[in-house]
Amino acid sequence: MNSRFLALALACAGLAAGVALPAAGQGLRSTPQIGVRTIPRADAGPQPADYIVAVVNSEPITNNEVRRRMVRYEQQLAAQGSPLPPRAQLAREVLDRLITEKAQLQVARETGIKVDDATVDQAEQTVARQNNIDVNELRRRVVAEGLSPAQFRDDLRNQILLQRVRDRELQSRAKVTELDVDEYLRDQQNAPDPALVEMNLAHILVAVPENATPEQVAQAKAKADKLLERARAGEDFAKLAREGSDAAGAAQNGGVLGLRPADRLPPLFVQAASNLPQGGVSDVLRSQAGFHIVKVLEKRAASKAGMSVTQSHARHILLRPNAQMSEAQARQKLADFKRRILAGQADFATLARENSQDASAKNGGDLGWASAGMFVPEFDEVLDSLQPGQISDPITTRFGVHLIQLIERRQATLSPREQREVARNLVREKKLDEAYARWTQEVRGRAYVELREPPQ
Repeated sequence: MNSRFLALALACAGLAAGVALPAAGQGLRSTPQIGVRTIPRADAGPQPADYIVAVVNSEPITNNEVRRRMVRYEQQLAAQGSPLPPRAQLAREVLDRLITEKAQLQVARETGIKVDDATVDQAEQTVARQNNIDVNELRRRVVAEGLSPAQFRDDLRNQILLQRVRDRELQSRAKVTELDVDEYLRDQQNAPDPALVEMNLAHILVAVPENATPEQVAQAKAKADKLLERARAGEDFAKLAREGSDAAGAAQNGGVLGLRPADRLPPLFVQAASNLPQGGVSDVLRSQAGFHIVKVLEKRAASKAGMSVTQSHARHILLRPNAQMSEAQARQKLADFKRRILAGQADFATLARENSQDASAKNGGDLGWASAGMFVPEFDEVLDSLQPGQISDPITTRFGVHLIQLIERRQATLSPREQREVARNLVREKKLDEAYARWTQEVRGRAYVELREPPQ
């Protein structure tokens, strides 16, 4: 198994690993340490088995929490054949991630966001299904990795909470206007190369503190120059990122940003990478965050709006939980609908017209033809997994609980209207990344954090 379950738990709960820290991953300003106070432990003797390493708004983070997350990352890296970062660096990265998550979970609870047991059951079943085993076997293997089933379910619940609070906070911040779409399409048309370019870059950040002294700037520049020298001498770039980068997440991913359109990367990186061959390493770059080194792992032309794309024709039944119907009851009702449809006792379109709580009800739940990215990620993910004619299990999104049926798929050339929708989705994703970076800084900045004894 090699800890695939613990990684998949994050994905099935609705997190996109690349979304978790987009700003830090791109080398933007590191999370501000507003309200942080370091308090050393009074005793210098042997450490107890567990102790508090940090407090976030009076809620503790324990050494065991950090150690469990560290083990998870180390097992993932080992399974991938990647070298392990120094434990002290990994511990700092993990603690920083836990502080950010803790602050965001507190926001979720304060605003009344909840995740019921039925939703956690669904996430657990998804992890099991993705590994071709049943839930009992999943729990047995989780125990073998050192987590109790209750802890595993708590992790799933927290990841779903995080996704829901992020969805709620970010949607209003990522509005896309017709002018935004016009500008995006105009930029595409005016680009020297008419084909969109996707890049997979690796990145090292040597951070420079705000209000840094000239001596601090010089020290950071010297460190960056040394890392560049080693990279160009042939040392493994991922290893250098794990050892020397201050970008959050570098310890886990070796500084790799992942394949994405060039317009979703910092312009500083794109400009530096545009004239580099695959495998090329940039000079040391300067930004407000500090000094950067960029390596080009891959460059390729991306699909352009107007070309052939895969589209799905689907229908659904949507139930919105309310005071009269809980989320669990909605899920049970839709599961009964599925059973009746498969048994030939009911018709999907008829049930949709009679029960679905959205505008598609009058059309028997028909959503028409849609390209990838037209629906929320969790809906898209399930739809993509279905074969024509297949009906999903009930799934929960921010809109409610859905029962989805894929009717058919096709290859299609986008019309001008559909091209605008593709552009709209790309612009929205970019704005969501930017909004997430700002919101994360706001939440972290409002939190009062005490750093106590370093984790071990």
